[in-house]
Amino acid sequence: MDLEIIKIAEKSVNNRPIKNHTHFSKQKNHLCGDEIHISLIIKNDKIISFGYEGKSCIYCQASASLLSEVSINQKKLKIDELCNNANLFFKDDKDLVGKNFSKLKKLFKKENFPRKECILLPFKTFKKIKKSFK
Repeated sequence: MDLEIIKIAEKSVNNRPIKNHTHFSKQKNHLCGDEIHISLIIKNDKIISFGYEGKSCIYCQASASLLSEVSINQKKLKIDELCNNANLFFKDDKDLVGKNFSKLKKLFKKENFPRKECILLPFKTFKKIKKSFK
């Protein structure tokens, strides 16, 4: 296992519930049992706060940590587009990373392909939240 993945997962600044969230979703990976809960505070189409919790593997934890880091102070539609690109990365090797999201390169690597469902779970959960955007 890549030690960098462990270090990313250990960054748990946003691993917390947000009590007064404006948006919330949870998902479960039926292949491995990972479960993630994401709560957001969105104001003026911008993600102000991002909290996540779950019972999940190190890859899912690292993914949620990175997604939370890059999401705060971003427009919700920009993160929605990032989530679309994350899914495409594992399908056709699309370049995921723009200048604002270079942190994700640590996780989105070809050698992590076998753990793609774990890595994508937080992104899929965000996409589920997106359906409630006004």
